[in-house]
Amino acid sequence: MNTPTRGKLYLVPAPLDFGCDEQTPLQDALPLGTLQAAARITHWICENAKSARAYLKRIDAVVPLAAPLQAQQIQELPREVHKKGDHAGQFDARPLLAAALQGHDVGLLSEAGMPAVADPGSSVAKAAHEMGITVVPLTGPVSLLLALAASGLNGQNFAFVGYLPQDADARVQRIRELEALALKTGQTQLFIETPYRNAALLQALTQTLQHNTRLAVARGLTLASSQVRSETVKAWRAKPSPADERAPAVFAIGR
Repeated sequence: MNTPTRGKLYLVPAPLDFGCDEQTPLQDALPLGTLQAAARITHWICENAKSARAYLKRIDAVVPLAAPLQAQQIQELPREVHKKGDHAGQFDARPLLAAALQGHDVGLLSEAGMPAVADPGSSVAKAAHEMGITVVPLTGPVSLLLALAASGLNGQNFAFVGYLPQDADARVQRIRELEALALKTGQTQLFIETPYRNAALLQALTQTLQHNTRLAVARGLTLASSQVRSETVKAWRAKPSPADERAPAVFAIGR
């Protein structure tokens, strides 16, 4: 009995407009080759099946899907992966890749941007490597790198540190720690926040950071309303900028 040729795991980026009032035309945000590769896939692993179907519907309007939307096989990552992260060591993603062992290509999706980068999915990629399944990242927007490139901060030495604490005192302490590291080493510190907390984070940053530290905020990347502001904290204080509580943002500090 012949063993089926393994399918591949494709990391399929999504546009950065999830949850926004406006949408980026799909062909403006993603290369045609990425859309064509995604359209051929019929088995999916995602954060949320509803938003995955909405994204596939957008792809279908540009490149017809290989199978009707209702015939697409979609599996969701468990909620525990969203809350605790992929590397808590308690989630085995191998069962999600059973279709790849039967010869089907599998697509991995996040809500926005590149899966497994500031989003769940690394456990799936890790499992694929362990199972001898080829992992193929497709080209598309990655908000962290777009923000870093536009910030004017050090792009040769940088770190993404995820979310800052929600507790006000703990958040101030973490901001000071990251600033000290950035000023001592020159390493740019990148972080994100849930959009409705953007205003609170921005206020904490402008109140806590030293006046010569550079602060960059990139909002709504790839959208027509995209904004990137990168100035010293002194300039931010002199001319406050309201934080959009709907558009996703990437924050960066450095020198």
